[in-house]
Amino acid sequence: MLNRMSAKKGFFYKNGLSLTFVTLFLIALIGQAYFGWMENNGHLQESGYPSIALLEYLKTGHFISATFENFQSEFLQMSLYVILTVSLRQIGSAESKSLDKMEEVDREPDPHKNDAPKPVKKGGWRLFLYKRSLSIAFVLLFVLSWSGHLYGSFKEYNLDQKINNKAQIDLMDYLIKPKFWFESFQNWQSEFISVAAIIVLTIFLRQKGSPESKPVDAAHMETGK
Repeated sequence: MLNRMSAKKGFFYKNGLSLTFVTLFLIALIGQAYFGWMENNGHLQESGYPSIALLEYLKTGHFISATFENFQSEFLQMSLYVILTVSLRQIGSAESKSLDKMEEVDREPDPHKNDAPKPVKKGGWRLFLYKRSLSIAFVLLFVLSWSGHLYGSFKEYNLDQKINNKAQIDLMDYLIKPKFWFESFQNWQSEFISVAAIIVLTIFLRQKGSPESKPVDAAHMETGK
């Protein structure tokens, strides 16, 4: 019955959450690229260098570093959140599993279920990886983003060295410079405090209709959604 009702819904209704956030992401990325391009050209002009075109700017360390600096902190946050919520609990939080009972997500997968994903039916190493695929995906995205941030920040650092008539350095030397780690930690700490905020605030506060909140009439110490 529910499947028939769902089939009658439109494409946006069934995908509205992802489509909205992808649209907001693209708008923000375009805005970042445009205003970053203007800021970078201002810096170049002040240093006696000619302005560059927008498409050329997208290949600069300034754009690459800023973009992946944000990506890597988000993916670090999500990978740790997915991994740590497997075993850690927070009494009263909607973001925690129950303190004293097994959750649906803890049960072993049933390979005989008709609509089970293929890795579940195949079993073996496929199932082993699939059972951990969400955390693996986020960890890989973090590593790729961290690498992109390092590459972009390194390029931007050497450009500044060139502009200021100073010696450029190689990547390994740059890794021990404080600039890259300052950029990383200032983003990581903001992600960690935002996760801590939603974990703690959902103990006492509610949002009717949101799956990230407990029911409005739930007791403060009721744990889980």
